[in-house]
Amino acid sequence: MNEYEAKLLLKDYGIKVPEGALINDLREIYNLDLNYPVVAKVASEKILHKSDVGGVILNIKNKEELKEKVKILMEKFSSPVLVEEMLSGGLEVIVGVTKDPTFGHAIMFGLGGIFTEVFKDVTFRVIPISRLDAELMLNEIKGRKILEGYRGVRVSKEAIIELLLKVSKFVEENADVEGMDLNPVLARENDCVVLDAKIIR
Repeated sequence: MNEYEAKLLLKDYGIKVPEGALINDLREIYNLDLNYPVVAKVASEKILHKSDVGGVILNIKNKEELKEKVKILMEKFSSPVLVEEMLSGGLEVIVGVTKDPTFGHAIMFGLGGIFTEVFKDVTFRVIPISRLDAELMLNEIKGRKILEGYRGVRVSKEAIIELLLKVSKFVEENADVEGMDLNPVLARENDCVVLDAKIIR
């Protein structure tokens, strides 16, 4: 499924995502009521790594610029475009789900962004998880001290725990999920917001 569809499912489970809308026609842009800057992303289930193919345009400052950028994406990919408010601050973390033929679904947690690629600092649990499981996962990563706050960046460990529990519940109730990649998730002082979501069924 595309990112927009994935985020609608996540919202049903109380998981926060940025304010946004799916654009199928350029005229729909004039009805958008979003705070700028925004990001425009190609919304196609055929494209898993949007950034790698030039399918993401950041820091769009007004409606005229948005119309221009959405037109570029639509013509390049022949696909609808997801437009969302850009969020900043906080710490990027990653939450994922894999499915093993023997053990079934497992949930992954770690630091997101460059930390994921450079340090491979992640931990796993078999689904379903308990609150204690989620708490232990936060304490098992090497970068756990960053979750305590650094350079003025504070995150809510409770919000991360709640996100892990909600993802676990989602997978329990949707057994056809083959994989999930929520990266990055913006962990902030009072909440967690899923900035990018991939769900494979």
